[in-house]
Amino acid sequence: MKISVELTLTPLQNDFEPAIIHFIKKLRASNLKVLENPLSTQIYGSYDEVMQLLNTEIKEVFQLIDKGLLYMKIIKSDRHDYEPHF
Repeated sequence: MKISVELTLTPLQNDFEPAIIHFIKKLRASNLKVLENPLSTQIYGSYDEVMQLLNTEIKEVFQLIDKGLLYMKIIKSDRHDYEPHF
């Protein structure tokens, strides 16, 4: 089963950029399709691969920050090639 996941990491601390950069670089190093924009990061692939990666990397980034939020949306389909039709 293919999924699409959108993530927004928000460390609640003054020095927030290093944790976000670390998290994104770890996601990029995977063999999954990773797209970024100024507001979020999207990951596309099989459910098991994506969730295994996220389980590891979310735990690691949470250990790097004092407090923080992670917003996650999961869609049951691979939407990496979506283009508006209107």
